[in-house]
Amino acid sequence: MPLSTKPSKEEKRLLEDKERKKYWKKWGTYVSERCWGVPREDYTDEGDAWQFDFETARSRVFRWNEQGMAGVCDTHQLLNLTMAMWNENDDILKENLFGLPGGASAKSGNHGEDVKEMYYYLDNTPTHSYAKFLYKYPITKFPYEQLYEENAKRTKQDTEFEITDTGVFKDNNYFDVFFEMAKDEEDPDELYFRITAYNRSNAPAPLHLMPQLFFRNTWSWNLESEMDKEKPQMYQETDNVIRAKHYKLGERRIVFAPAPGYEGSDNDVEPTLLFCDNETNFQKLYNIENKSKFCKDGFHDFIVDEKQDSVNPDKTGTKACAWFVFEENGGIPPGDYVTLRYRMTKDLSDDSLVLDEEELDYIIESRNNEADEFYWNVSPLPIPQHLRTVQRQAFAGLLWTKQFYHFIHDYWYRGDPDSDLPPTVGRANERNKEWKHLYNENILSMPDNFEYPFYCSWDTAFHTIPLAMIDPEFAKSQLDLLTREWYMSPQGQIPAYEWNFSDTNPPVQAWAAYRTYKIEKKNWGVADRAFLERVFQKLMINFTWWVNRKDVDGNGIFEGGFLGLDNISIFNRSEPPAGVQMHQSDASGWLAWYSMTMMNIALELAKENSVYEDIASKFFEHYLLIADAMTFLNKSENNMRPTVDSLWDDEEQFFYDKIQWGNDSKCSVKVKSLVGLIPLFATTTLEPEVLERFPSFKKRLEWLVKNKNYLFKRHIASMDTKGDGDRLLLSLVNKDRLTAILEKLFDENEFLSDYGIRSLSKYHEQHPVHMVINGQDYGVSYLPGESDSGMFGGNSNWRGPIWFPMNFLLIESLLRFYLYYGSSLKIEAPVGSGQYLNLGQAAEEIQQRLIHLFMPDHNGYKAYLGRPIDTPLDEDAIELTEGQHEYNATLEKLNNDEHFKDLMNFYEYFDGDTGKGLGAKWQCGWTALVARMIQDVGVICRAPRTPVKRESFYCLDEIQSYEPRSGAYPLLERRKSGKSLLNLAAHKLELDDDERIIHQIPSLSRRSSVRTMQSDASNNEDFMKSVREAMAKYEICEDVNMNKEEYETN
Repeated sequence: MPLSTKPSKEEKRLLEDKERKKYWKKWGTYVSERCWGVPREDYTDEGDAWQFDFETARSRVFRWNEQGMAGVCDTHQLLNLTMAMWNENDDILKENLFGLPGGASAKSGNHGEDVKEMYYYLDNTPTHSYAKFLYKYPITKFPYEQLYEENAKRTKQDTEFEITDTGVFKDNNYFDVFFEMAKDEEDPDELYFRITAYNRSNAPAPLHLMPQLFFRNTWSWNLESEMDKEKPQMYQETDNVIRAKHYKLGERRIVFAPAPGYEGSDNDVEPTLLFCDNETNFQKLYNIENKSKFCKDGFHDFIVDEKQDSVNPDKTGTKACAWFVFEENGGIPPGDYVTLRYRMTKDLSDDSLVLDEEELDYIIESRNNEADEFYWNVSPLPIPQHLRTVQRQAFAGLLWTKQFYHFIHDYWYRGDPDSDLPPTVGRANERNKEWKHLYNENILSMPDNFEYPFYCSWDTAFHTIPLAMIDPEFAKSQLDLLTREWYMSPQGQIPAYEWNFSDTNPPVQAWAAYRTYKIEKKNWGVADRAFLERVFQKLMINFTWWVNRKDVDGNGIFEGGFLGLDNISIFNRSEPPAGVQMHQSDASGWLAWYSMTMMNIALELAKENSVYEDIASKFFEHYLLIADAMTFLNKSENNMRPTVDSLWDDEEQFFYDKIQWGNDSKCSVKVKSLVGLIPLFATTTLEPEVLERFPSFKKRLEWLVKNKNYLFKRHIASMDTKGDGDRLLLSLVNKDRLTAILEKLFDENEFLSDYGIRSLSKYHEQHPVHMVINGQDYGVSYLPGESDSGMFGGNSNWRGPIWFPMNFLLIESLLRFYLYYGSSLKIEAPVGSGQYLNLGQAAEEIQQRLIHLFMPDHNGYKAYLGRPIDTPLDEDAIELTEGQHEYNATLEKLNNDEHFKDLMNFYEYFDGDTGKGLGAKWQCGWTALVARMIQDVGVICRAPRTPVKRESFYCLDEIQSYEPRSGAYPLLERRKSGKSLLNLAAHKLELDDDERIIHQIPSLSRRSSVRTMQSDASNNEDFMKSVREAMAKYEICEDVNMNKEEYETN
């Protein structure tokens, strides 16, 4: 079922793909931006993946995946299409994004691996029918060495040195290079591409543009699947056509149009087709003989180093490019632009040898308009245009970071069949040796395409929430895959991430599956019970793994190690000091929540299969046992006070980890952090209808009430006193404890920041925690920015910053508490303000603060980009330094320059005081949760750092005349090549081929034709009319904006 009564064409494509009528997702933006420096490409004995670095990647073939800029490929990454460029100043072609490695080399970033580029995911649709990407390419020499050298000088106490600090974008001295891809209206195998490059500087500048295509190297590894198969091949068919042939994909043409010149140039720019092979340059890297004469770095050697013998003169190979050179009259004039158009087609007739530029532009603009219509149906609300742009780019980034992921552990561990140089068995400290069953070859949602180009199981769970809003089928597939036998271990563990699949991440997959199910049911009208049941069966195995492996004493108190919160404690919780046993508040809270979620799923499935009633009661009991152990461990049934073994501290009114060592003494690790807030997640309401609908479940509850009444008195609020709507509340905290925790949560001197909830209380800024264990001092203090230690690599920090996933779960918990308490429970928010909010309003307040990270303040500045420096950092200085002035000028450009202000980054986490973005920079998937928050409260979101209120951004008249704009940077004006315009005129005059040659006229006007713009306007008219009609009837609701069906068990 579509999103609306007037489904967009994209919704229809999604339905066709789901019903397998057409394979709309066969081609997509699935190419990684970094494959070097990852464990799966590491074949060293010592396990140093970072030896395979950026420079090596230019000449060494990848075993598992391919990388590139603005990359498009099929779902098995057999054929890849990327783009490259050169400014005639760099020492290398710009084929790949540049970044620093992690590890401990001289090239490493001071806070781990880090991309050093400026690029943006502007648009994408779930079927990849339309996609847009922007790369900002410096005109002067790219500062590779400066970025290495300056970052090498910095310590973990320093900020990172970024490309914007180098000055290469000063005076707009760069190209904006836009890449667009669109699919045919009817045939998902027909792909159309357009690259538009603008010179933003004040002087002419040369530019070389090279659309590339290459086969992933599958033929060098002696694989049985490749035996007796013809090697893929590309060759030049005509001067502007490449023919590609693959035994699985069949034959295709890639047809390039001449590029129209710029103002002042005389002729079209014709491409030169170059060919080499996707093979390692052994001679360059290792000084041994090459297996192929023409290696993967051949285009660099030919274009930059002018080595004529580096490309194949026979015009054939497994890698090819179309080389366009714009250097006439000094290059592209200031403010001007150039356009490349090309197409990949299965049509091998003579008709496809020439590209119809008019048709290509029409197709791309049509898909762009259809993307507008689709995203309007996703969010048919008068959301402020800036926030709509944030939401659109959040979705776009999620879809651009879908990546073909390939890793067969057995082949990596033992080596490929009959390998010339098999790897040392047991190398890399036998990394992931327990995961020999792993066989991954799928399109997966990555945490980040550059900094985390491998799946992380708990990141994936959070990605599914915004993904379910736009593509529930893909969201469900991610959760389904993680529980399949070629991912999940035979014992039931879900793989964590590539560096160590055996690490323990929080068990969030059940919650994600149930939320995805609920979102699809609400938004798309589909209740996919088969998916829910399939995943539930596998998750029961995973739950059993947790109980058997992480509850060491069998008493309901769990361990789990770092549990994704890398450095949140005084020591590495995955490697505690010798002899220390941990009783983890968060691990136990996660498992109580897991039990509760599994109970909810079982009750949902019990609607059609009563067997699940018994399973629901089993998980209900498990929840009660964990809840009781967290507070009343080793206490008699009649005692209602917490025990000395409790994870709840009755004096400080907070949950803490407990450790036990030496003479079996136990003590709390009194760090006020997310560890103590996670128990709030284990909250749900039972609707009154549930007990009536499920008699077996009700009977078991009645037995427990009679025989273990103390459990109910301690943990069910309440069997006697019903909440709002006669609901029952299951929670690890009673009303008094909840209020005590929320007083800390909404205190701006503790957890509440201007931009969300901190991961560690600001209280510890002045009151650090120290403990001496086995003679060694361990400590933690509030640290709002980057990590200052090397714990877990040092590239993440949970000692103060704001993290979207945990905030999102806290918001959901507050909404579930609101379902029970209604307006009978209010809290002061912020503490000391005198303003009291019910818990639904409190949840909205956190959402607004998180959205404020991306909203411009009264000066146009967005918090996530950082604050300007107002006063000298040096107390003795009278005025700002030159460097500080340059920093402020950069912030002004990023926030208010017309070519930057609407471009969004979605950082991994954010400074707990200032909101500045930190960690992975460009599209950390779980930060796309902001898209859901904008959906919920975007219309009522106030301006940043203003008093708490719930008020629409618009007045009623503005709402009723609201019109959404297209995505960022619509490129409305296009030049056509002289050949294209001549063909159009020839068609109208009915000229034959000879007459066309006679009438070929250079320097024709190459502006867009009237036909394209009129057609686009006509196609969009009905859409805009429906928007106006909807907005004329829209009203702001006074109630808390929540759909109860998504949160309640009924």
